[in-house]
Amino acid sequence: MLFHSGSFLIFFPIVALAYFLVPRRAKHLWLLAASYYFYMSWNPEYAILILLSTVSTWGSALFLSARRQRPGKGRGRAGRWCLAGCVALNLGILFFFKYYGFAADSVKGLFALAHVELELPAFDVLLPVGISFYTFQAIGYLADVRRGEVAAERNFLRYALFLSFFPQLVAGPIERSKNLLHQLREPHRFDYGRVKDGLLLMGWGFFQKLVIADRIAILVDGVYGDYTGYSGLQILLATVLFAFQIYCDFAGYSDIAVGAARVMGFTLTKNFRSPYFATTVSGFWRCWHISLTTWFRDYVYIPLGGNRRGRARKYRNLLLTFGASGLWHGAGWNFVAWGLLNGLYQVAGDLTGALRQRLGEGLHVRRDCGSHRLLQGLVTFGLVDFAWLFFRAESLAAALGMLAHGMRNIGLYGFFSPDNLLGIQTMALSEKDFFVMLLGLAALMLVDYGKKRGVDFKAALARQNVWFRWMVYYMIVFSVLVFGVYGPTYDASAFIYFQF
Repeated sequence: MLFHSGSFLIFFPIVALAYFLVPRRAKHLWLLAASYYFYMSWNPEYAILILLSTVSTWGSALFLSARRQRPGKGRGRAGRWCLAGCVALNLGILFFFKYYGFAADSVKGLFALAHVELELPAFDVLLPVGISFYTFQAIGYLADVRRGEVAAERNFLRYALFLSFFPQLVAGPIERSKNLLHQLREPHRFDYGRVKDGLLLMGWGFFQKLVIADRIAILVDGVYGDYTGYSGLQILLATVLFAFQIYCDFAGYSDIAVGAARVMGFTLTKNFRSPYFATTVSGFWRCWHISLTTWFRDYVYIPLGGNRRGRARKYRNLLLTFGASGLWHGAGWNFVAWGLLNGLYQVAGDLTGALRQRLGEGLHVRRDCGSHRLLQGLVTFGLVDFAWLFFRAESLAAALGMLAHGMRNIGLYGFFSPDNLLGIQTMALSEKDFFVMLLGLAALMLVDYGKKRGVDFKAALARQNVWFRWMVYYMIVFSVLVFGVYGPTYDASAFIYFQF
């Protein structure tokens, strides 16, 4: 069930309304039933997997909690084996469904280099939607209990809801038990202001997805699907636009998820914070997919040693963490390359920091002025966008092929010819749609810039007269209805992060 499908537009109002009407003791049971129905609308059989993850981590957490209450036993061998076994079980399930085919092909390719033909069993399985998200959420909870940062949840049904809460089940945010579990114990009553704010945020999410992301997808899919028919500058334009497609697609999903939860009284983690206004790659990652970035920081980077054991270990840990992050995003070497590129950017930035500082002082560069921050932002965007090419390409070979083809075909005339302004007609997007896309991107950047400058749009809107507020609400709704990419001939595209 997609957020922008007709079935969800029926499902969500019913669930939210019933949530406020049912007795307090039945609220979490109702949400649990609704969440499993939501998940099973994709494939009922795969509900067994999330149930297995729920049972294994819930029982293991209770065992770890019991061990902690015994003096000298909390961090004993039994606790370590329990933690390792449960993590191995959940990662093993994730590996089988998501990575087995990739690993088998990689091993066979490695043996093929030595002219040895290796036969490995093949399994035709469908990737369960959201498995990477709820697996990491479960492992994070287990680690928090092991560390004594949260108490083990004794109510199985409440913990099951924590892992399956439908707004953030299939594409995050990856919630921490410290944020969400206690909210599931609290009663939430209808509040007009909170419902209005949640619906407004959902509307902005739909705008990002249907008006911007899905319109850009038409152009990007056309170019990446057959890049040999396009010039280097057209490939460059498609890659730049993909940066905004994936942002609007994923941030749109996150805003719909956070808004839907807010309607019912729950506060989810903010997942994005104007990432394309960052002036360093590390700053970009502090603002992009925040719930995943902090998960890898707390459960991978810091346990590896973080930056506590010298620069060489720090750089190793950075590359391992970002390589693992790339692999989390997809079972392909192009995703690993994407993750390592982002790690290498930060290593290079740290290594050259002192040199750049001396050069700036020698050239009397003012670092506190807007032009310098603008240059830093453009360089950061260029680096991040170059890495996005590897993320979007079908494979590592396709990414390298696009780079080679683009460098050979970087001519200007065909791209800027009067009859083919910006190559729109040959890039599967009409001039009208291209113009609507530009207007949508302008609105997006205006809102993000305001957020970067600390503007509270919700509070600013609340201070306006009622006629103006409702005019803004209707503008968002009508923009989605009039300019959104949908209709009888439209095959609703899944959110990009559903594949992870």
